[in-house]
Amino acid sequence: MNRLTAAQVAELAGAQLIGDPAALVGPSVVIDSRQAEAGALFVALPGERVDGHDFAATAVDRGAAAVLVTRALGLDVPQLIVPDALAGLTALAAGLVSRARAHGLKVVGITGSSGKTSTKDLLAAVLGASGATVAPAGSFNNEVGVPLTAAGVDDGTRYLISEMGARAQGDISTLCAITPPDVGVVINVGHAHLGEFGSVAGIAQAKGELVESLAADGWAVLNGEDPNVAVMASRTKARVASFAVDGPPGSGDLRVWAERIEADPLQRHSFLLCTDAGRAPVGLRVAGAHQVGNALAAAAAGLALGLRLPGIAAALSAAEPASRWRMELTERADGLLVVNDAYNANPDSMAAALRSLAAMRRGSGRLIAVLGDMLELGEAARGEHRKVGELAGSLGIDRVLAVGEFAEAIAEGARQRGSAAEVVADRTAAVTALNTLVLPSDVVLVKASRGLALESVAEQLLSEGENRA
Repeated sequence: MNRLTAAQVAELAGAQLIGDPAALVGPSVVIDSRQAEAGALFVALPGERVDGHDFAATAVDRGAAAVLVTRALGLDVPQLIVPDALAGLTALAAGLVSRARAHGLKVVGITGSSGKTSTKDLLAAVLGASGATVAPAGSFNNEVGVPLTAAGVDDGTRYLISEMGARAQGDISTLCAITPPDVGVVINVGHAHLGEFGSVAGIAQAKGELVESLAADGWAVLNGEDPNVAVMASRTKARVASFAVDGPPGSGDLRVWAERIEADPLQRHSFLLCTDAGRAPVGLRVAGAHQVGNALAAAAAGLALGLRLPGIAAALSAAEPASRWRMELTERADGLLVVNDAYNANPDSMAAALRSLAAMRRGSGRLIAVLGDMLELGEAARGEHRKVGELAGSLGIDRVLAVGEFAEAIAEGARQRGSAAEVVADRTAAVTALNTLVLPSDVVLVKASRGLALESVAEQLLSEGENRA
């Protein structure tokens, strides 16, 4: 945010101010005392295990100029007192976005069952080449992450990207009220959070709240190849931009598609970015066939905001992987290739990762997948895990190591379709098994939901290689 007086910040947050109203606060807003710096506003959020109020003094010691709290503390900085710290942060963020919109800010909301963060990263590269852009760090896509990201805008910010997740009906509508989108991007509707929503139709209903929030002069960017997304054109007053990987989408005021798609040995794809008005070549630096669709979504959003096609193509081609543990490719000193895609997982993203792995075989080397639980699938969990194993076998994955509550279901499915598969007890056991198994010509994929923290398996496997070198 711009540097504001404590009185101005208190007004935006709906807070009672204790302390000097003229004290300057900003530009950063933080909820982690370790990130506090000179001028920062520290927001003391309650947590399941810790209370942010206990760290307010540390934030001040690190330079925080004010604190947003629910009770007065013995600190010699302005204190903004609110009944609810998250509500105060949300009000502040909404106020800052409103101020910035008066200076020309455009907001892009992104949702989807999978690919939100990767699309956000590509879009941030596209928009960042055109003007000052604020985008979430990692996957800040919930009731805390969205306002915290939005609090980073100032009068000079041209674009805000708001990644929007949902665990219940109404969640995305709530996020849209904080950061009202000019452009809403719906990437896909899949099986993520099936346990909460009960059905894919329920997930689609929730995701469509994004396009319902758009004004008539806005743009809904929709995946023309996903029937659950394409139909959302009927739920919005906005103009529709459609994107598709396999040829031109059937409808849309703006259409974006890919032609001449090719992949290198690391599954980084190049293609011709096509619209009804022109074409431009793109060579992605991020891995996975699914990234083509993500890039098309980012391109459609950029075009909807008035950016030119050649500049969009150039920005997509220059975009480096920006978020950790998403198809992160690292080659060990001995040649072993490790694909760390362990940030999160659902049936759709698991399938995308396994298909990418299947295309990465190097000579006589083997393909090995370390797969863990996909969380929040409800009653469908066992069946969905078995399907993942079956897909691994069908794709010719040589070896599957399964970990977690549903490891046996994964292993059963893999064995049924011809893969060698075993259940390992935990992350440590997975690393031990890999160390006795892998050869320099192999490729290892590691993927599971966030709760299993399987990124440590990839990291330890890579560090073992350093110790051997």
